[in-house]
Amino acid sequence: MNYIDFRSDSVTWPTEEMRSAMMQAIVGDDAFGEDPTTNELESYGASLAGKEASLFVASGTLANQLAIFTHCNRGDEIIVDDRSHIVRYESAAVASLTNVQFRAIEPKGNAITTDEIIAKIRNPLDETEPKTALICIENTMLNGNTIPLDTMRKLRYLSSRYHVPVHLDGARIFNAAVAQNVTAAEIAQNADTVMISLSKGLCAPVGALLCGNKTFINKAKINRNLFGGTMHQSGFLAAAGLIALKNMRQRLAQDHETAFYLANSLAQFEEIEIDITSVETNIVSCKFKHENFEGESLCNFFKSRNIFIKPPTEDGNMILMTHRWINRQNIDKFILALKDFFK
Repeated sequence: MNYIDFRSDSVTWPTEEMRSAMMQAIVGDDAFGEDPTTNELESYGASLAGKEASLFVASGTLANQLAIFTHCNRGDEIIVDDRSHIVRYESAAVASLTNVQFRAIEPKGNAITTDEIIAKIRNPLDETEPKTALICIENTMLNGNTIPLDTMRKLRYLSSRYHVPVHLDGARIFNAAVAQNVTAAEIAQNADTVMISLSKGLCAPVGALLCGNKTFINKAKINRNLFGGTMHQSGFLAAAGLIALKNMRQRLAQDHETAFYLANSLAQFEEIEIDITSVETNIVSCKFKHENFEGESLCNFFKSRNIFIKPPTEDGNMILMTHRWINRQNIDKFILALKDFFK
């Protein structure tokens, strides 16, 4: 990249190895289940998640919505973290596609707790209340924090106790696994279904996997076609996804180290509030202290220097993400620019 981009880890480019694999991919028609590269990706991805099967789709949003559509019936209710991607960044798809409603939790701490979830489960004997059909959680969360493995295990227990399945938005599940020094399967075993993004820190150009048991994935495959998501020679894309899963998971620790370096660099500014201890993965959250801070002027200032950031919120909160294309030299350049901005 000839610019520096902190907006998201979804801005990553495919590696040369991915591009080569895409050019040489052996393909067939996935609508008939005959694309060998896609089949290999789905099998390998399912094994990493500790699930029986998986389904390759175009995006994480599609995988999440397929999971909800397959788990739920019209008029059901799903329990979610109010800060989650499913709530904030999927265009209210649960309302328009599945016709279900949110029962959102505003967690008191960084991570949602099982007690907070239990308090939101409806009485199944009250016919006037909607049915609690699904619990959706996110790991890592949008702020980059992980859900403790013990909490995930407690969630699995309450899921069984209340007979409510769990869907895990694991867009960055491998970041969580690296941060906690566990496997993705150890996290995913506590959920019935899990979405894995291939196109964020793993650098594939497109795609996600929805993982679960064979019965569920067979139903989801039918629903994928209903959503217009069935692809034909998808092996060209799946080839990059295979490289992402096989070769890119191991380097995510580098992104975490870069994020820690970024957080420590930001801590030198009196104008910025940041809790360095909260940085667990590749996402750094900070806040500008000035009450009349203008986020647009900051974005324009950095853009003029070939640096891209997401606009801070009205109250000054800003998220920065590290990835394969961000190194310490990029961060040093960003910090120098920030010093100029505050002059």
